[in-house]
Amino acid sequence: MQFALDEAVAAVAHDDVPVGAVVIGPGGEVLARRHNERELSKDPTAHAELLALRDAAATLGRWRLDGCLLVATLEPCPMCAGAALAARVATVAFGAADPKAGACGSLYNLGADPRLNHEFAVIPGIAAEEAARLLREFFAGRRAPLP
Repeated sequence: MQFALDEAVAAVAHDDVPVGAVVIGPGGEVLARRHNERELSKDPTAHAELLALRDAAATLGRWRLDGCLLVATLEPCPMCAGAALAARVATVAFGAADPKAGACGSLYNLGADPRLNHEFAVIPGIAAEEAARLLREFFAGRRAPLP
């Protein structure tokens, strides 16, 4: 999770929401580590998880990420959880829950929907307070103070 937290901090440098993600291979090796780049790339799909999954697939030379672990500082949204399903990751672990857009237990649980063609294990709450603090501080700096 520390790599994902480091990536989240890096996102702030280009005014992106501080979310980081890492993909760990079946042997424990780091295949990819990325952070949000929506503002940087002007791309609505440039979420940390999606970018990390793309990089991991490129590293392995295949789209199937069987046996891999996706670690994110924030609970993945439906797009990112869907990408994890499509990539066939084994497990998704995350820090802070996302009650407004979380798709790994908060609003939805795409990883445990038996109607879909794949399922993945979910491990919530890893370094949740630190991940949530990064988000709180980021958004506090963007809100106007109350009169």
